[in-house]
Amino acid sequence: MMNNIKNVFSIKDLENLSGIKAHTIRIWEKRYDILQPMRTDTNIRLYDLASLQKLLNITLLHDYGYKISKIATYPQDKIPSLVREIISNKTAKSHAISELKMAMMNFDHQLFFKTYNWLIAEKSFKEIFHQVFIPLMNELGLLWQSDTITPAHEHFITYLIKQKVLINTEKVQILQPTKTDKVFVLSLPMNEIHELGLMYLNYEILLQGYKSVYLGESMPIDNLKELKKHFDSIVYVSYLTVQPERDFLNEYIQKMTEELLDESTELWYIGRLVEFINQEKLPERISTFNSIAELVDRI
Repeated sequence: MMNNIKNVFSIKDLENLSGIKAHTIRIWEKRYDILQPMRTDTNIRLYDLASLQKLLNITLLHDYGYKISKIATYPQDKIPSLVREIISNKTAKSHAISELKMAMMNFDHQLFFKTYNWLIAEKSFKEIFHQVFIPLMNELGLLWQSDTITPAHEHFITYLIKQKVLINTEKVQILQPTKTDKVFVLSLPMNEIHELGLMYLNYEILLQGYKSVYLGESMPIDNLKELKKHFDSIVYVSYLTVQPERDFLNEYIQKMTEELLDESTELWYIGRLVEFINQEKLPERISTFNSIAELVDRI
């Protein structure tokens, strides 16, 4: 994985970030001169951050029905102002995701806050997380795999999103639980550091009026047992993104089952690795979920 921070992009990077095929970008350039790439000695196109911003704005206008031949005739400052004018509920999601990508590429937390504040004026935090943050994080995984962004970009934007989750969690955490039939205990397996999804589930559980005990990353199974001394009915929630390794996954589930599962407990699993859990042998008090939305529906 590259360690240098990118501020110059290939045409493939632009395709990955905008969703517009490289072939189409070349045609738009040739026909309408919408972008003016720099070129290397071997004639390879390279683009700066301003070109990326312009292409993301053009993409939004194009999706909204503006013809590329028309957009090409606009003066430089007209495109951003048109984008601002047409942003409505219909386009809010795609515009916000584009702006958050720009904030990430520029390491610009001001732009992140500006975009978030614009969203929160119209939507609930829950809507923002489901409509904007989840699709953005899904895209980041693909951008990271294709070398379009570096780990530094991903860490920067993830930290800002975590901050928003924590601020909103605290607001519901101070309220007295209204449902007492079960307590949720949230943790990640050893060496699992992808915490954002679990942090958001903590917020959702509290929002629904349940008590939640958040234990976070790298939690040994033995430590989870300790909670049984404190609570009668526990739902253990584990988020499995990259750990345990696939070869040891079913062994890990088996160990959790032996150590934790009884008439007063349930085990819930979510995350990328869930599809590799052997479903046939699962006891009935173990549940797997394919998405955050699916798990939230069950709470």
